[in-house]
Amino acid sequence: MEKQRAKQPTKKAQILSLYRSGIQNVEDLALLTGSRPSYVGAVLREAGLAPGYVDLYTSTRHPMNVYSRYFAGRLGYRDVETARESVALIDQLYRQFARTGDRAGQHHAMVMALTMLNRARWSGKQEAAEVYRRWLLRQLRTALPRRREKPENASTA
Repeated sequence: MEKQRAKQPTKKAQILSLYRSGIQNVEDLALLTGSRPSYVGAVLREAGLAPGYVDLYTSTRHPMNVYSRYFAGRLGYRDVETARESVALIDQLYRQFARTGDRAGQHHAMVMALTMLNRARWSGKQEAAEVYRRWLLRQLRTALPRRREKPENASTA
């Protein structure tokens, strides 16, 4: 009779076991299980153990802060049209936050655009990523006026 091999626990099971045994740092758990921190965060969040963990792959349905609700489940990059509709929403909210002087809201809008750009490009949706990239560049150009560079030999007197 063949010996039955003991099943190796899944990475998910290892993460949960280690977390419950006291190792609660996401980076440590990732290193110990040979996982990416984003996977560890997703496993812990799904188990209700680290609801505050947020990274690039965290769904917009999981709130990061008070601004998350404005974007939750409303952004996408499936195709260029979806990206345009999403950028229109981001832009509308960005301008709304600007009118009220809410810099944190504007920052969150920019973070959402950057997140969607990265999700799109790493999913091979370059055209959709480009829609987000162009919007971000426009915001950065207006937010950060160009400074004149001093010539290298100019005195600082």
